[in-house]
Amino acid sequence: MALHARRETYIQQPAVPQNPSRQPVRKRRLITKGEKVLYLSFLAVFVMCALLVLQNQSTIQATTQEIQTIEQSIDEKAKQNTDLSVQVSELSTYERIWSKAKELGLKLNEQNVKVVPGQ
Repeated sequence: MALHARRETYIQQPAVPQNPSRQPVRKRRLITKGEKVLYLSFLAVFVMCALLVLQNQSTIQATTQEIQTIEQSIDEKAKQNTDLSVQVSELSTYERIWSKAKELGLKLNEQNVKVVPGQ
């Protein structure tokens, strides 16, 4: 008997994965959800600060305008007071009072003169 060596030829097949359900590959996003929340929060805070600054500037502008109006009114009143003081000093001169007294028929009687202290 002749020993005949058997030669078996094997054909290699491509390897098939054991798990047929393949998981999808996750693509990495450039901006995560947490970063989006942080960016939106920062943007909201920035807008609120900008609005507060604008509101404060508006309030300052209105107050400044009101101050200018009041100062103008004060200047007018001071001018009126000065004019009235000048009129009082002109009308209260001794000569004018004496001439008005003569027009009204009053005479100077030294016995009826009373001195008021303190003024």
